[in-house]
Amino acid sequence: MKITEAIKEKRLMFDGGMGTMLQAAGLPAGTAPEVWNISHPDKITEVHRLYIESGCDILTSNTFGVNILKYGADEVAHMTRAAFSCMKNAAKDCGKDVYFALDIGPLGRLLKPYGDLEFEDAVSIFAETVRIGASCGADVVLIETMNDSYETKAAVLAAKENCDLPIFVTNVYDKTHKLMTGADVGAMVSMLEGLGVDAIGMNCSLGPVQMAEILPKFIKCSSTPIIVQPNAGLPVQREGKIEYDIDAETFSDVMVEMAKMGACILGGCCGTTPEYIALTKQKSRNVVFSEISKKSYTSVSSYTHAVYIGDEPIIIGERINPTGKSKLKEALRTNNMSYILSEAVAQQERGAHILDVNVGLPEIDEEKMMLSAIKEIQAISDLPLQIDTVNFNAMESACRAYNGKPLVNSVNGSEQSMDAVFPIVRKYGGAVIALTMDEGGIPQTAEGRVEIARRIMKRAAEYGIDKKDIIVDPLALTVSSDQSSGVVTLEAIKIIREELGLNTSLGVSNISFGLPQREIVTSTFYIMALEAGLNCAIMNPNSVEMMKAYRSYCTLRGYDAGFEKYMDFAASGIAVATAAAPVNKADISGEGDLQNAIIKGMRDKARALTESMLDSVDPMEIINSHIIPALNTVGEGFENKTVYLPQLLMSAEASQAAFETVKERLPKSAESNGKIVLATVKGDIHDIGKNIVKVLLENFGFSVIDLGRDVPAKNVVDAVNSSGAKLVALSALMTTTVPAMADTIELLRRECPTVKVMVGGAVLTQEYADMIGADAYSPDAMGAVRFAQELFS
Repeated sequence: MKITEAIKEKRLMFDGGMGTMLQAAGLPAGTAPEVWNISHPDKITEVHRLYIESGCDILTSNTFGVNILKYGADEVAHMTRAAFSCMKNAAKDCGKDVYFALDIGPLGRLLKPYGDLEFEDAVSIFAETVRIGASCGADVVLIETMNDSYETKAAVLAAKENCDLPIFVTNVYDKTHKLMTGADVGAMVSMLEGLGVDAIGMNCSLGPVQMAEILPKFIKCSSTPIIVQPNAGLPVQREGKIEYDIDAETFSDVMVEMAKMGACILGGCCGTTPEYIALTKQKSRNVVFSEISKKSYTSVSSYTHAVYIGDEPIIIGERINPTGKSKLKEALRTNNMSYILSEAVAQQERGAHILDVNVGLPEIDEEKMMLSAIKEIQAISDLPLQIDTVNFNAMESACRAYNGKPLVNSVNGSEQSMDAVFPIVRKYGGAVIALTMDEGGIPQTAEGRVEIARRIMKRAAEYGIDKKDIIVDPLALTVSSDQSSGVVTLEAIKIIREELGLNTSLGVSNISFGLPQREIVTSTFYIMALEAGLNCAIMNPNSVEMMKAYRSYCTLRGYDAGFEKYMDFAASGIAVATAAAPVNKADISGEGDLQNAIIKGMRDKARALTESMLDSVDPMEIINSHIIPALNTVGEGFENKTVYLPQLLMSAEASQAAFETVKERLPKSAESNGKIVLATVKGDIHDIGKNIVKVLLENFGFSVIDLGRDVPAKNVVDAVNSSGAKLVALSALMTTTVPAMADTIELLRRECPTVKVMVGGAVLTQEYADMIGADAYSPDAMGAVRFAQELFS
């Protein structure tokens, strides 16, 4: 039975931790587990055999860290083939049929714009591993321990494009129920289901108790089987060995509860052993299995969250569209991205839920500009985007590069349009706006438009696109040329909602084209459309009249609990603005202020404002009264979980641009706040966390000596001695490399007794940091900055 069939009929069991077992078998500190596929295949085979005997149904290949970023192509092929030989030999020895999962872990580097790795380079790196693993006889591709939605998408695309195997994905959630880069469960489910993966879930970082708190969020929004693979609690060190604080009995008890809640595939991660798997298998045997229920939510997502399209009205900001906008046209012609980003920020702050992005001008390269705009806007805004273009190449490039599940605008009822757009939507997992027009134009009747919608829905199903991902635009034509056109559109909305069960969208401002005082008609029509069943309005959130209509409708319909949003709107001053005295967009977006430019991550704007301020403001005044306070604001938001990693990094980049501009006016002898040696410990090639800490420390004025990753303890000592640094910051992601951190600290204590040591990484805790003799532990980059500030003050 294929694994995709099995997960619909019964609960399956993954194996547990590989690194944990290999450490117990003598794997030296700092040695990559995959090396033993070749040097100690008997040890790897024995671990697989023990897991098979414990009752697991799926073996995971020992290839978590195998990729061409770390090894040569020949080494990757050799290690991967050896890994599969070990699994096959174990299954043969046990005489049991099990599924073989090709294990793919993270690359250890952040993708652009937050890091230095190109998205397509990440796809190519993953693709090499996928091709080799598929040729070795894998039954499923397991993409695991991913803490970034964008890297997750790169791995999924690599799997889809280089094999026909099922794809399972598990991400790493923290105690706030989000990924390191900010995605919540809804965002990941929306994106991954759109991409068509076969199972979705979580692994590592947390124990079963914490994962049991997150699981209901998966159950609520996922139509895809759910995987749960917790750690055995939190790591502690006892007698020089890493152990975990939850035993097999407790672990299995919680796992049974999660099976009852609806988890379809169980297993373990760091700290778990065959005992954990055996008890979980035994105790969950009598828990009735039920296939996960299908959800009918229509959703799109960004890198942080999903927007669900249903009862509550959704605003799609229309301002990034050159039609009738001379300033935007000029910005597109001159590649003035700052203007485009300002429009994005202003619309988000005025209440838009989704941003439309249309850059179509005949005199520019639309595909290139669309790709640039999508990437730049996503770097400073966490709103989902609507990719608005009739250029199919631009559409596909944007959908591929988009971080999340996009809304695609649009497809229509013509054969050419459906044949071009639906394969793009199907591959990259978007929702799509369906215009009720075809080769014959726009029908004059509501029934004619509904018939086109019905045909589009049927054709989409042939491409495997669910009706929930079709949002129909029945088209608003101006009443100035046909006074009945508004009635026809309203009737079409009602029929589409009630008879076809589809959600709707509308460019509402078209209704008033050619009339004086257009907003009077447009806002009234908007209310009428909402009452008819309109879900999404493509509109200007900077329009006072339109936002009055929106806020009052939501209040009267019960969508605004306690009138909170309406009261904020009424008190803001925006609600009393008039056409004669409109609200200044700069006052809303903060685009004219350096601190706000840094907080919003607007790099070019921050540089330009700094250059302007230097004509009249002292350089040190700019640093102390503008740049540092902005960084502190973002840092505090990050610590309080109101700002997420991408925003933090883009703000740091904006502040760096401002710093570099100021430095040109400062004396060359200006000293740093202190020297810090930074390193990822021996055997660990994951340096995302280290690089984030480096960016923040440098932005706060510290001199950082970055030794890179996989750094021997002696190299750290040598760097301290040669630089005179007072602080060493060490990072580790993998359980198997944490002992190397302890060894490094031990050597530093002997050779550099006065230096302070700070540690961090996904597998570390304050308790473990204390056990290995660290002076400080920080769970995130801002914590590292705070300790450094305290130490050097």
